Amino acid sequence: MRSSINRPPTPNDDEEEEEEVGKEASLGDIINLKLVESGEKERLMELLRERLVECGWRDDMKALCRAYARKKGRNNVTLDDLIHVITPKGRASVPDAVKAELLQRIRSFLMSSSLW
Repeated sequence: MRSSINRPPTPNDDEEEEEEVGKEASLGDIINLKLVESGEKERLMELLRERLVECGWRDDMKALCRAYARKKGRNNVTLDDLIHVITPKGRASVPDAVKAELLQRIRSFLMSSSLW
């Protein structure tokens, strides 16, 4: 943005384009809205929690967090530190079967909602 002391900021052309693009809802936004409105998102989240507990993923993440805290010292670890270190490992270690099941459930929802 360009501005001066005597007048309000003047938006750049790039910023105007970004605002126009931002106003349009993406397909992902529309799908998310439909999932939330129908209550399906909460059901999917609960299914995900159950599957991650069943396969031991949650216990593995707990163990990683504890090991990191022991390594750094309990008083020297913040929640932000844990999130920064553990998140990539957690995402990479979600079993493919769990991902496939959730994807199938989302596809079924989209088909039944006529969004796909």
